[in-house]
Amino acid sequence: MPPVIRLPRLDGALEPYTMRQAVAWSAPAGPIRSRIAYAAAHVVSDPHATCDPLSDARLDWDATLGYRRYLWSLGLAVAEAMDTAQRGMGLGWPAARDLIRRSLAEARATGGMIACGAGTDQLTPGERVTLDDVEQAYEEQVGYVERHGGRVILMASRALARAARSPDDYRRVYGTILRQVSRPVILHWLGDMFDPQLAGYWGTRDVDQAMDACLAIICEHRAKIDGIKISLLDAEREVALRRRLPGGVRMYTGDDFNYERLILGDARGYSDALLGIFDAIAPVASAALQALDRDDVPAYHAALEPTVPLARHIFEAPTHAYKTGIVFLAYLNGHQPHFRMIGGAESWRSVPHLAELFRLADAAGLLADPDCAAERMRRVLAVAGVE
Repeated sequence: MPPVIRLPRLDGALEPYTMRQAVAWSAPAGPIRSRIAYAAAHVVSDPHATCDPLSDARLDWDATLGYRRYLWSLGLAVAEAMDTAQRGMGLGWPAARDLIRRSLAEARATGGMIACGAGTDQLTPGERVTLDDVEQAYEEQVGYVERHGGRVILMASRALARAARSPDDYRRVYGTILRQVSRPVILHWLGDMFDPQLAGYWGTRDVDQAMDACLAIICEHRAKIDGIKISLLDAEREVALRRRLPGGVRMYTGDDFNYERLILGDARGYSDALLGIFDAIAPVASAALQALDRDDVPAYHAALEPTVPLARHIFEAPTHAYKTGIVFLAYLNGHQPHFRMIGGAESWRSVPHLAELFRLADAAGLLADPDCAAERMRRVLAVAGVE
């Protein structure tokens, strides 16, 4: 019999919840062909490390790399050292550098597809940063990724958002870096709902004008750009930009609200994927993409549609706290032995939020072992004083 667990409602009252039977999702027999799909992977903190949890992130390398092997086994690619890995929110450049090196070595050993975030987060926040400083910081990180054999995801830069005064400043900085890269990169446009410090990116707070400025850079350097990841949570704007991209430049959806229809696309094109939610829903995402490989659109919808309410819950405002839900689901599914995060980010969501996440994950067939998930949920509730 499926387990029954008492979960809190938003008003704090407890109610019994009967879990569904586990769903067995199939791993692909070979590479997924229909789309390129990156899962932005989380990191597993080391709860035994005696360090400052806010400034000196220590990782459980076995669990962290093991999760990447799990994603690769499902046919997904890994987007490494991105915001899902708490980049800029607990994971600084020294730790990110080690993560990138280890993950690239693991990818070579297993044949996994990977791309790595290169940004400017070694610059001290609040100091007077110039465009030259931003260029040098990008050059350091891009050079590090490429020296270790990795493809670069050119991350949006908080320092550039502070230093730039116009779209021309973005054109200058991106042009400088793109002329130097040895292989095409993935650009990264993260909306201010994910990071308020990126407001006005591309030199304007008008999103349509920002799209024009971004597109001008893409067109000027199209040979050095594999694609662009957009995380604006605005499906219509993503489609509009997708249709304007020059040939050969991919749109990687970063829309964790509308990914199902954006990946499917329409008669005029589709989006590939670079998504934090794919870390959490990896087996279902893999099954859905396998269905697209077979041109089985009903099976694609049947797998992926039930995950959308879960994704919208995990990424609800404040959106930056979505990492808590991603790690919580990995804990429920036994991929790591604890629910602790670097910087104490396990506290970013309330207990009722986590209880609703549990219900939605179960409804989407994402709790692989109901008994294990229920027991781990009870532990989290007990720590919070919910008996």
